Amino acid sequence: MTTLKLTQIGNSVGVILPKEVLARLKVEKGDSLFMTDSADGITLTPYDPELATQLEEGREFMREYRDTFHQLAK
Repeated sequence: MTTLKLTQIGNSVGVILPKEVLARLKVEKGDSLFMTDSADGITLTPYDPELATQLEEGREFMREYRDTFHQLAK
């Protein structure tokens, strides 16, 4: 477990993430993180949960119309 301290950043309050955490998340300065509520508090992730939902809906659509796409590809 890593303890993080809140720090003043301009008119806001922020958390500085250690290099090890950035490496584990595979993010760097300028990247975006997404915060979602979870049963234990919050979750920070570099993956947009809304995009994941849209991708799954697209895959479902493609499975439903698989034969049509196959015919169009000819």
